[in-house]
Amino acid sequence: PFHDFPEGPDWWDTPDYRAVIAQLPKLRMNFIGLHCYPERNWDPELTVWIGLEEDVRGDGDVEFSYPASYANTWRPEWGYQPKDTGDYLFGASLLFPSDGYGPDVMDGWLPTAESPGNSNEAFNGTGDMLSEAFDLADALGVTTCVGTETPLTIPAKVQERMRERGIDPASDEGIKAAYRGIFERAARAYAPDYYWLWTPEGWTWSGTTDEQVEATARDIELALEALEDVGDPMTLGTCGWVLGPPRERSLFDDMLPPDSPMACINQQVGVAPVEPAFADIDGRPQWAIPWLEDDPAMTAPQLWVSRMRRDAQDALEYGCTGLMGIHWRTRNVAPMVSALAKAGWRQDDWRPLQELDLRPAGHRAVGGTTVTYPQDIDGTDDDPLYRSVRYDLRGYVFQVENGEYDITLRFCEPHYDDPGRRVFGAALEGERVIDSLDILERVGKNHALDFTYEDVRIEDGWVDIEFIPIVELPAIAAIDVVGEDTEIHINCAGPAYEEYQVDLPVMPPPPSGPPSGDFYLDWARALFGPRAARPIAEVFESVDGRLPRPATWVGGPGGLLPDPRPMEEVEGEYAFVDELAALRPLVTEAGALDRFDYWLGTFRYMESMAHVRVHWAQLQAALAASDVDTAEAAYRQLVASLEDVYQHLLPVVTTPGERGTVMNWEGHILPSVLAEPTAQLEALRGEPLPGDWRPRGDYRGPLSLRSPVRTSLVRSGESIPVEALVLSESGAASVRAVYRRIGSRSWQGVRLTNTGRGCWQGEIPAADATIEYYLECVTRAGERAIWPASAPSVCETVVVWE
Repeated sequence: PFHDFPEGPDWWDTPDYRAVIAQLPKLRMNFIGLHCYPERNWDPELTVWIGLEEDVRGDGDVEFSYPASYANTWRPEWGYQPKDTGDYLFGASLLFPSDGYGPDVMDGWLPTAESPGNSNEAFNGTGDMLSEAFDLADALGVTTCVGTETPLTIPAKVQERMRERGIDPASDEGIKAAYRGIFERAARAYAPDYYWLWTPEGWTWSGTTDEQVEATARDIELALEALEDVGDPMTLGTCGWVLGPPRERSLFDDMLPPDSPMACINQQVGVAPVEPAFADIDGRPQWAIPWLEDDPAMTAPQLWVSRMRRDAQDALEYGCTGLMGIHWRTRNVAPMVSALAKAGWRQDDWRPLQELDLRPAGHRAVGGTTVTYPQDIDGTDDDPLYRSVRYDLRGYVFQVENGEYDITLRFCEPHYDDPGRRVFGAALEGERVIDSLDILERVGKNHALDFTYEDVRIEDGWVDIEFIPIVELPAIAAIDVVGEDTEIHINCAGPAYEEYQVDLPVMPPPPSGPPSGDFYLDWARALFGPRAARPIAEVFESVDGRLPRPATWVGGPGGLLPDPRPMEEVEGEYAFVDELAALRPLVTEAGALDRFDYWLGTFRYMESMAHVRVHWAQLQAALAASDVDTAEAAYRQLVASLEDVYQHLLPVVTTPGERGTVMNWEGHILPSVLAEPTAQLEALRGEPLPGDWRPRGDYRGPLSLRSPVRTSLVRSGESIPVEALVLSESGAASVRAVYRRIGSRSWQGVRLTNTGRGCWQGEIPAADATIEYYLECVTRAGERAIWPASAPSVCETVVVWE
């Protein structure tokens, strides 16, 4: 689980860590590792304390620290704007007990634990939280790991303290002193098994100089020396955005001790396969880390089961000894977690449920995001062709008659200023025609660059153009496909221009790995029952790796861009949602129906996101044309679509990560989608909008009772934390946990306390044997709800462990 966004473990408290760790052995998994950003453009994170040994007490608490925080609703970062949760729309405020919300370790110090005393308390609280979590992990045989990026960033306050003590923080001895403090404190506070140093994030997409590589290599050497100085309480390894520098990915193999693992996440937010250079390493642990989800699409569901299987196959073939997955959210990445867990142990008998036609008729772009720049373009008289590019794409496909075609690929680099920032290859009909293209190095910025390939033979009725990422994301400006009786001219990402037509609809990329039908059949049978399993599995298999992507990176994770396409075309991409909805009558058991509604609601929410993008584009066009009537109509449609988003999103908030999705909408998406157009429309009208046009703040929907904490294992003598979220128009009058010892006929109840709005917390008293429980809510209007939906016949079970 990756820190840095509210969708991830930034909002986990001790029960959340323990709940996740308790599930790992059931999946035959045995590792949890945490990344920590040190000081950057925002506060350092709290997972790893950086400082001097003298400031660490025997119990791991620290006596000196620096301003630090985890993500919270009042902290500006990653494109999120601070906002009181009480101002959240459509009843979303019910999911948060107070205007400022964050993890328990930040309680009382939002947005930042800034003063020395508060920052000490925040770091010490984090140490206590991880200590409890890692103690459970150790008891269950789950290996633990924390780490930071290399070269080490020493926070400014720590640098000042080092200078006061005559230590130069930039010197080798200063860096070693900081590492000694890191290792000593981690060992005393929560005793991880491993500490990993992450290779620089910039090595993923930018050029790497010899000096940068040498600095990282020296930093690793100093860390190893510091670890030895404090008695090697943990094992040092490398991880990161890449295995090693571009010139030699396995470079660090020669300098690390043989027991030190080398690991890295897949490049291109998981689109790229497992790093092949793992095969060049021998005699040490090697950990491959595919992406269970990616952060550009963070606010939307993602399905990558086929890709998980592909990555597991590659990891095994390259000799990797560890397989794990990077993620933020939990429940809606469950299929990928399960698929990866199974693929770590068995990789045979993978088969599809049916053969699928993956390419719709006509011409399509395969993935990608569009962008337009206003600059003049050198080397051409057709500037409009090169001002817009489609980037982060897999390619294009064109349906044509068999024959020979001249194909021209037109490129331009309108964004980066330095060579080495974007490097990619290209293939036609499966044959590599461009090995490594750096447009800036070839012609410079804002300069047209064309490649024409003559007499390309087409024998299957399709022109297949593929782009291969090497550094950062491929980009294309325009494409020409010219045959004897056919001419296709596409202005990629741009409008119609002379003979060039507007860019094509996007075709979801094909499956990126082995078939997934058998997995989804097993998964659907377990979740939804045998009667509904096969048709539901067929729907999931049909969209695995091919889901629409209504969200992308826009100044931060999971943002939206306006979609100028007709609504009918957009809705065609979501036909699978209605197909899934039609299967609901096949699901009969209460718990299965509740799980089905979670996924159906998740996909309805995603479909509503797509509608928001279209109405936003219509509003933008009307505002640009100063068309008041059309703008007013589009605005009201936009607000209605936003209400649909919340109608489907709020009931599926069942984990801390989905609470983070709500914050993303309020602090990241809505300022662009709603606040700015509202101000523009009011300026165009010359008066404020009527109050009933604006989105409302209250909740108007069915009663919903959910628990974001799923404790399944406690030690004998430990109480069981219970949390409830209630969505209700009238408000909850009472919430209680009803529990009994397994085998007993006698139920007992304990009332939960309202911590604010729709949030309730409590504890089931300690027990000496396994118990089962359910939650019960009664509203002020007399409505009643229970959770889980299958209770009291099937309840939540908590194993009490000696």
